[in-house]
This record gives sequence, structure tokens and C-alpha cells, in this order.
Amino acid sequence: MGLELAELRDALPEGGLFGGGGWRWSPEPFQLSKAEARRIVSLGHPLARFQQTCDQLYRRSASGNLPGWLAELLDVGKPEWMARLQRDPRGAEFLPRVIRPDLVVTEDGFALTELDSVPGGIGVTAWLSRIYAKAGHEVLGGADGMIDGFRSLLPDGGAVLVSEEAGDYRPEMEWLCGELGEAWQVATAEEYEPDGRALYRFFELFDWESVPAVKSIAAAALARELKLTPPVKPHLEDKLWLALLWSPALKKVWEQSLRGSHLQRLHGLVPCGWVLDATPLPPHAALPRLDAHSWEEVAAFSQKDRHLVLKVSGFHETAWGSRGVFIGHDLPSAEWAERLQNALDQSGEQPWILQEFREGRMVTHPVFRDDGSVEMMQGRVRLCPYYFTDDAGNTSFHGCLATIVPADKKKIHGMSDAVLVPCVVG
Repeated sequence: MGLELAELRDALPEGGLFGGGGWRWSPEPFQLSKAEARRIVSLGHPLARFQQTCDQLYRRSASGNLPGWLAELLDVGKPEWMARLQRDPRGAEFLPRVIRPDLVVTEDGFALTELDSVPGGIGVTAWLSRIYAKAGHEVLGGADGMIDGFRSLLPDGGAVLVSEEAGDYRPEMEWLCGELGEAWQVATAEEYEPDGRALYRFFELFDWESVPAVKSIAAAALARELKLTPPVKPHLEDKLWLALLWSPALKKVWEQSLRGSHLQRLHGLVPCGWVLDATPLPPHAALPRLDAHSWEEVAAFSQKDRHLVLKVSGFHETAWGSRGVFIGHDLPSAEWAERLQNALDQSGEQPWILQEFREGRMVTHPVFRDDGSVEMMQGRVRLCPYYFTDDAGNTSFHGCLATIVPADKKKIHGMSDAVLVPCVVG
């Protein structure tokens, strides 16, 4: 059932699937244990409930039913019209209908490092799932699982709005719409004028000024004149929530708002995190779990103690593709201190978070060389399962992309020397 390199290359759609380049190929999908597969398939509902709870907490804070600092923090750096719109009660039930966590495969399970509701890779995962299934592999999610999942977002067709900034992903969305049929089309976000069609927003909200129609699209969605997903709710696209999940100030709120089993599962997946805030701590206070009285102390941590990841939170051009991510123990001491100080200096206008670093487990996987021969590559793996919520509100699993990078890479993302494959149960 092993694929040949020529088969994979020849099966690629004309123009490829990714505008910025390619990836390395493998004759085999990535194998998950039965237990790993079960955990992944069942994760959609808890993640959907987490996003729903985040939205509820934001709204309660904005309306005065929770401390106001929460909504104020989540509005930092956002334009006033967008903050006002996401507080509008008419949009209370609007939530992202695609959920894609980034799961680093560790020695003792998974570490959730991001929760993306405007994810790339849908078309690529759909294409890979079909190709490997055609070769005889029982791909997790099925040969057409991703295509069926995306169809559930726009069951009667619609337009996929892709911006120039997200243009590298246009080829995969054009292929996907071509597989769905004539009722599904890719449109250029910068040129689009609302015409009543259902819309899938494939551009980040920080890029709103390049999309002239975004305000009228958002207003029409709020007035139920068209369907739009993901909604214009920038707070749900912030990494801040991954740190706020661990905030002692919100401990009781999370316990009251999320089912105990869901909260326990999230705590087991999401590395402990902190929101960067330049405000000095009182003399008797400390940063929880860091055993530090100030960020200056954290900046002075030894390499052994700074197994930490600094991340720009969202609503920023470097908040995707690992560009705004800095790994503490991978940086010289002076650069670590400088990066941390820069983040603190920006915190009033652009939030940053700090998280514990979770080491990826070493795996060995077959990879094609350019001449078609196969080598065994040692690497680390990020899994990207995709969950789709249909019109009835049911969230279900439809496919999973594995990204395998060489062992010397600390950041795991789609790069030219990464291997992209679907998953199977071993």
C-alpha cells in the first residue's frame, strides 16, 4: 500500500495546493495508536464547549456580570467598531464552525499549543486523505471526510473569501470548492461586495482594513441577511484564552462554567500559561508556578529554567505560522531578556502570552528523497485534527493532518522540509 513519489506528484492539481511552496512526501500515513485516535476523535465537543464558554465569559465581563478587566484585556489592540460588534447581543450564538487545535505529540500524550478557528490546511488535508485512501489506507476521518465537513458549513453553496494576505492558501480552497461543485466558489476578499450568499471568511481579522466590505458583511450577518463563518469575533482568535484558562483569578469561573470532565481534559492538554502585563506586582505577590516576583526575574532565568514559549496573542500579522513565537531555552540569555521586555513594552497595545514548553516525542517515519528513494527521518510531530459544526450545532471530527519536522526543529509547522501526511490507526 506504499505510494510512489511519482504517483503523489502526478496526482497534484494543476498549480499545486499551496502558493508559497511545497513539502516533503512520504509513502505512508502517520500511525496513531487506538487510544490516541479515540482521544483525538472525541476532542471536538470539549473544544466547542470551551470556545462557547470563552465567548460567554467575554460577554459577561463586557456587561458587568464578571470583572471588567477580562473584556478590556481581550479588546486591547482591536478597532472600536469590532469590539462593539462582538458585544452585540444579536450575535450571541455566533461561534466559529471550524475548530483546529495544534497538538504536539509528546511522550505522555498531546500538548495543545494553539486553537485555530480560521485554519489553513483544510484543502490539503482533504486531498491527502483522498490520495492515501485511494492507495488502500484506512485514513482517519475517511477519504472524503474533510470535503463533507466543509460542505456542512455551507450546505447550499457560497463564497470562500480569501484575502491577498492569505493568498498562499487560495489554491487548496479552489481545489476544495471544485470538488464540492459549482455552488461553491472562491472570491477575492478585497473585491467582494455582499450579494446574500453564505460566506466562509478565510482572512484574519487583523487584516480588516484591506477588505473594504468587511463592515457591511459583518453588519449583514448580524442582521441575519447572510450567513458568515467564522464570525467577526476577534477575541475568539486570541491565544490569550490558553493562558487565561490557568488564571487564578478565573479559577472559580471556569469551574462554574465548564463541565468538570471538560475542564480536566483541557488542563491536561493546554500547557500552563501567563498573560504578559508590565504592571509591577505588589511586594508580597508572585507569578504563579514561575516562583518569580517579577518579569525581570523571569528575564534572568537560566537556560535550564526557561523552558518557556513567548507568543504574540493574535490580531497581528506575526500571530500565525510560528513567526511570533520564541522558545526561551533556544535563545541566548540576552535575546531572551530582550524579547520578553519587548513583549512587556507592547502589552498595552498588543497582548503576549508565555507558556510552558512541551517537548515533542521523537518518531521515525519514511520520507522520499528527490530521486524517489526512501530514507527514515527522525522527527517530531504536530497533529491538526479538524472539527466541523453543522447547522444543527453538532461538532464532529472529519480528518487529521500530521506535520513531521526534522528532529532539530523546535517549532513544528508547515515548512519546506516538513512532511505532511494524513493519519491512520496502527
